Amino acid sequence: MGRHRKQQPATVTRGSVIALTGLVPAGVVATNAAAAMATDPTAASIEMHMSAVGAAPGQAMAPSFDDTVMHAMAKQSPEAPVEVRTVALAPDRARNDLPVAASGIPGIAEDAYLNAEQILADENPGCNMPWTMLAGIGRVESTHMYNGKADADGNALSPVFGPALDGSLAGNNVIHDSDGGALDGFGGYDRAVGPMQFLPETWTHYAADGNRDGISDPQNYYDATLTAGKYLCSGDLDMNDPAQQTRAILRYNNSMAYVANVMAWTQSYKTGIAPQPAELPKI
Repeated sequence: MGRHRKQQPATVTRGSVIALTGLVPAGVVATNAAAAMATDPTAASIEMHMSAVGAAPGQAMAPSFDDTVMHAMAKQSPEAPVEVRTVALAPDRARNDLPVAASGIPGIAEDAYLNAEQILADENPGCNMPWTMLAGIGRVESTHMYNGKADADGNALSPVFGPALDGSLAGNNVIHDSDGGALDGFGGYDRAVGPMQFLPETWTHYAADGNRDGISDPQNYYDATLTAGKYLCSGDLDMNDPAQQTRAILRYNNSMAYVANVMAWTQSYKTGIAPQPAELPKI
């Protein structure tokens, strides 16, 4: 949700929800992916997802219906309504002291991903969201909140913002203000907020309370990861199906290069094998 790159006329913007047609069933996977799995599980995972949609890294996908339709389809969480806002906190808060996990992910970030996985398993078990996929998104969007720069409660020590989407940065869409600056602190135009890089309007629609304090704050890692999970799972998608998983990731960025990056890191966190440069195409 943070790059909001301009697409060619046949595609849609970063904030739009993508629906792919003609997807290959989960069981139909190219034989070269199966062969690659024996020696390189990360490469095999990327091959499987590319095969699932019949696309190559860097190829953008065309939509089949718009954002409002997908929003209507989204499964709502049974959690109580929450207040959507960014909490004002003292600037001199101490950094969390959780050690770096075996995966190499900052401890506070991994804890937030695992927390979101558990809540989603309880509230939307059909989605089968693995924490490693959320970690893949977090790695690409903010390097796990700039390598864990959060307090003990998961609040960013310094607010995380993307660039103002005013057209001044090459490759980004122009997105006019949707929240009066309430979440992104910027008037006139929107910018992505928090470690999972949501546009304010999208955050407000999917806002979740990961730490159960009654507030959904995009600058809180627990709230951000759970909200990302809800967004990815919406429309009753099942992350056990490679085609549906790809479709979900494309909601963040309408680019197969982005999918390849997210899945490379997802697979890395599953296996402990670092992705190779060729598996991380430029987004």
